[in-house]
Amino acid sequence: MSLSDTDYIKAIRLFNLPNGDCSFEEGFLPNATTIENKGFFAQTQIEPYQRVAHPAPRRQYVVTLKGTLRFEVTNGDAFIIEPGVLLLAEDVLGLGHTWRLIEDTAWHRLYIPLHDDADSHFIKKGHDF
Repeated sequence: MSLSDTDYIKAIRLFNLPNGDCSFEEGFLPNATTIENKGFFAQTQIEPYQRVAHPAPRRQYVVTLKGTLRFEVTNGDAFIIEPGVLLLAEDVLGLGHTWRLIEDTAWHRLYIPLHDDADSHFIKKGHDF
């Protein structure tokens, strides 16, 4: 089955490798998917711990409303997050990831913490249907 841009929202997943390093993979979240979560909260300020390498404080989706960011993982690979691209942060161990704002001076976002046993419904790019 082939999907069109109207069937999903682009997503990038941060995760831990067996040795604790952080990596990422591209994928998507199918439209109209219900995800068990603990609510959500908005944030515009940037906390000091977020300015250095850090793991995600919990499994969560991050929805960027304003801002363009360059994320970098342990081995130096990087990706861009901008409005319209979901971030699934599951790198809760190890050194984690870093990020920096590009083209903008503000990052407005929603955090959607997932229940510990919740299915994220993230589908890795290239997955066969």
